[in-house]
Amino acid sequence: MRLIICGTLLAFIGLIAPAQAQSVVYTSTDQEYAEVILREAERVCEQRTIAVFDAEAAKTVGLERRLVAEKSKPKADIFWNSEFLRTYRLAMQGVVAPTSVDKAQGIPTGFASQHSVGFGIRSRVIAVNTRAVNEGERPRTLDDLALPRFKGKVAISSPLFGATSTHFAALHAQWGAERFTSFLQALKKNDVVILPGNADVRDAVAAGRVMVGMTDSDDAIGAITRGQPLAMIFPDQAGEGAFGLYMTVARVAGRPDSPGTQKLIDYLTSEATEKRLIEMGAVQFSVRPNGSMAREVGNKRPKLWFMDPAKIDASLAPSAALIKQYLL
Repeated sequence: MRLIICGTLLAFIGLIAPAQAQSVVYTSTDQEYAEVILREAERVCEQRTIAVFDAEAAKTVGLERRLVAEKSKPKADIFWNSEFLRTYRLAMQGVVAPTSVDKAQGIPTGFASQHSVGFGIRSRVIAVNTRAVNEGERPRTLDDLALPRFKGKVAISSPLFGATSTHFAALHAQWGAERFTSFLQALKKNDVVILPGNADVRDAVAAGRVMVGMTDSDDAIGAITRGQPLAMIFPDQAGEGAFGLYMTVARVAGRPDSPGTQKLIDYLTSEATEKRLIEMGAVQFSVRPNGSMAREVGNKRPKLWFMDPAKIDASLAPSAALIKQYLL
């Protein structure tokens, strides 16, 4: 596992007074976005911020393991996670401490637990190469990925890591083992291409190496804004909708309870920061009912579904076992 300490936030450390407040942030949020937010937070919160990123495709899993390994002597003050499942798992192991923000922040109760605060939603989507697939033939549901016309031309990222792992575990919990297994078998029969990460899926679709792929909305929008021949579809809009994920922030247990840490948590979860993340393309929707939405999504907010992380966690191991047996 290769970890990167963000040097751009630490310029001229030797000139900073030792007594100045600082917070160490472990984050799986893409570095291009997190660096901007944390640099701005330094000015507003008047404290130094040290960011640690994991460079692997399995970055959230890597940081989860690092935090567990450091539990007896934690080095991070805050875990800013690009999703929610691993934050829940860390809470169950006592790695993260009770975390909250002022109710005036306007975060709905469904996105706040005892140990973390949720903000900034992205969605699982189907990316389509617009040159290869006519609009009338584009997939509209996850099951459409197994249609014969897409044989050998469908890509997904590794289903044992990251957002795809969370998504597949949620599908296992929602559908049950039998239907989930049938879905895996259908993908296998259709010669699905498995790539390291969601960005790899997006790039393969945009380049025409595959016709369609399952990825995240932030990755898809990245290609769209660059003018690449890619469209994104929020699947299953006639049913439950697309699976939604959201960022979480949590205190790390065993670290000093400093006002600076709380100030940074409040900053990260503020409506202004959430709007900034949407503008940059890191996330596409606000957790706040009347909050911002990415313009690339259109005028209408798509139907999204969420699941209790405890249910997803319970399906993580059995879904992984079925994935290894029927897909990989």
